[in-house]
Amino acid sequence: MSNKVMVIDDSKTIRRSAETLLQKEGYEVITASDGFESLSKIVEHNPDIIFIDIMMPRLDGYQTCALIKHNDKYKDIPIIMLTSKDGLFDRARGKVAGAQSYVTKPFTKDDLLNAIGQVSA
Repeated sequence: MSNKVMVIDDSKTIRRSAETLLQKEGYEVITASDGFESLSKIVEHNPDIIFIDIMMPRLDGYQTCALIKHNDKYKDIPIIMLTSKDGLFDRARGKVAGAQSYVTKPFTKDDLLNAIGQVSA
């Protein structure tokens, strides 16, 4: 079972919410506030699954996703995009960057678990 999950979001509320929901389900959760911070934490913690917010300062979710997917060591980690926009363009762009799935904010515990189930199968 994939039990180490990373949540990358510039919103402290979103990070805390996802962390609380996932920890209650037995997941170990690592959080990062932006793409740059996440890169060193990925190397340090080697997560099984990564949730990435699309809209972040400095390095957005697409750029962060692409960087992870271009690294041979981490390219197989499933990535789930977190978005407040559920548009077709965002989904297409996420797929191009290498994301396997999408969760629209605000999310529920079931949204997160279903997304994890999809990419872990």
